[in-house]
Order: sequence, then C-alpha cells, then structure tokens
Amino acid sequence: MTRTGFIYTALAAVPLTLGPALAQDVGKEEYVQACASCHGDSGLGDGPLAELINVPMPDLTGLAAANDGAFPMLEVIQIIDGRTGVRGHGEPMPIWGDRFKAKAAPEAGDYGAELVVRGRVLALAQYLQSIQK
Repeated sequence: MTRTGFIYTALAAVPLTLGPALAQDVGKEEYVQACASCHGDSGLGDGPLAELINVPMPDLTGLAAANDGAFPMLEVIQIIDGRTGVRGHGEPMPIWGDRFKAKAAPEAGDYGAELVVRGRVLALAQYLQSIQK
C-alpha cells in the first residue's frame, strides 16, 4: 500500500477511533465538501444548487424530529452511500459510495477503498446527527 493509500485507510477509521468531537469535525468537512452545495451550509436545504434540482431539497436538521425524535442512523447511512438501493429524495442525489470508492481505489485497493467509503459515510451521518433540532 502506498503512503497515500495508507492515509486514506487511516482516515476511514477516524470516526471510530478519535472520539465524537474530532469525528464531528471530520464529518463537517465531508459535509461542506459533498453536501452543502445542495443542502446548504446549515443543512436546511437552501444550498446554491437547490433551486436547480427538480425535487424539493430536504431539511437535514429535522430528520430526528420526523422520526419521532430518534435519528434514523442506518437509513441516513444507506441514503448517503446510495449503493444499497435506498436513494435520497427521488434519486437525483449522487451515489456517494461509488464516488468515494472510485477516488480511493487506485491507491487503497478495493478493500481499503471500502474502508474509506464506510469511514466517510459514517462521518457524514454522525455530523448530520449532531445538527438535529
């Protein structure tokens, strides 16, 4: 494994090993890079690209409230990943699992890339859990 591949693999484990505060920072950075352009900086669905998309952009800060106060972690993970058939808001949402894996696979290999995907998706989900109203 190359040095960069090792770094990708190590970053995938960040949400699991560094504790909630640092994992939230990693998740927030992932959110800014992957989600904010559509969902907005605060997760309210008011990103600069939201008006260009054919389906209403959901308010990500109300996921727990819409689920009787419990954050739907597994569903959120599946929607972000997108590879399990569970798709977000009518399906124009990118399949982040494929995108993350394609970026990581050349250096981390298939198995290492899958670790990267899971770490990045989990970091995003944990961040979304942290911004619930």
